[in-house]
Amino acid sequence: MATQKGILPLVGTLEGVNFYIRKGKAVARKAGGGFTGKAIKIKPSMERVRENNSEFGHCSKIKKGFRIALIPFLKYYIDGTLHGRMMQLFQEIKDYDSSSTRGSRTVGHGILTATGKEVFRNFVYNPNCKVSEVVPMKGIYNEETGVFTVNDFDINLVRFPKSATHLELQFGVLGVDFSTLNFKLCLATPLVLEKKVPLDGFEFVPDILPEIGWERFAFVGITFYQEVNGIRYVLKEEGNVGVACVG
Repeated sequence: MATQKGILPLVGTLEGVNFYIRKGKAVARKAGGGFTGKAIKIKPSMERVRENNSEFGHCSKIKKGFRIALIPFLKYYIDGTLHGRMMQLFQEIKDYDSSSTRGSRTVGHGILTATGKEVFRNFVYNPNCKVSEVVPMKGIYNEETGVFTVNDFDINLVRFPKSATHLELQFGVLGVDFSTLNFKLCLATPLVLEKKVPLDGFEFVPDILPEIGWERFAFVGITFYQEVNGIRYVLKEEGNVGVACVG
């Protein structure tokens, strides 16, 4: 690679030499080589690239499915980093698939491992609103019935934002068929709690459950509101909307 010298920098290919801008400097190099579509498809030396591309595409589809399915929890949450962080999550989980060969590893197999489950459950969708810290509660999720029960709840432990008057809790069971990439979110009726009004406990019961045989993931979402003249308005600031996997 050589540095271009002259009044006007060249950009393009001329007589077998590529001219382009790199890190703000005009440079030139011999044309040819590098990654081409044809080379990636057929060259033996590009096998690792083909494997990575295949698994990356798979993880991207999984990420998209989860993002769309979780819209009821994330519709008020805007974060430009969430896409990248979720991609990193599923790529890591895919790596725990030890039963498949490289290039064919899947999130569906990786998430069935103990480590895969732990990594998925501990993922924080909104770093500014970690549900377990903002709304402390002792929740028990029944995997067979899909019911989420909270006992010994103390509203005074909830970290209400300064202007918030109400907290909405939402619960749902997300079913995923990793073989067909079908997603189905089954929601329970949301619960709205008023600040300082005591409540010992509550229970969420989804109206329906995902198909038998699908992997199931239970989520709790929180949203804070401010009531003005009898109308509740969502507080959309970064720390006022959150969601977490609870089972």
